[in-house]
Amino acid sequence: MASPNNEGASFSSCTPQRNYDVFLSFRGKDTRDGFTSHLYQALCDKGFNTFIDDNLQRGEEISAELLKAIEFSMISIIVFSENYASSSWCLDELVKILQCRKNGQLVLLVFYRVDPSEVHKQKRKFGEVLAKHEENFKDNIGKVQSWRAALNEVGKLSGYHYKIGYISDQKSNAFMIFIIVMVCHNY
Repeated sequence: MASPNNEGASFSSCTPQRNYDVFLSFRGKDTRDGFTSHLYQALCDKGFNTFIDDNLQRGEEISAELLKAIEFSMISIIVFSENYASSSWCLDELVKILQCRKNGQLVLLVFYRVDPSEVHKQKRKFGEVLAKHEENFKDNIGKVQSWRAALNEVGKLSGYHYKIGYISDQKSNAFMIFIIVMVCHNY
């Protein structure tokens, strides 16, 4: 489903050239060994070339490789979880994903055990973490403002809301994953 190597392509805008079908944005410590790993496997099983950040070099700033993976994906899936906003990498991914959305990239949202209003209005954990980011990035407050704007924007979009207690966690996960894979398949 993905196109071949796109070396030499611009990093500055989202283009129709694709290296990946799907890019997954998530907070590893919250969902990597559960929901996200199952979603990743389901997408791969259906033939989607899916990017997951298992093998990237960790550092303070988001890597050019990661930004390129977002830019050259057809679909981005954001899994919002309790600690998503605590990661500056996740927030940088979010900003880039929303830029690509304006250029036609499909963006699917999963609110995993988080109410969408917490993201949109930056309440509870999202609000607390952003206040800490403002302290930590006081020399680059524009970065935090871009994160706040992105969370506000994405919080207004419809998405899939996973709550504890729908059926069972295992059945809810499987059902939500099935729906997401079907939406990707029909895109």
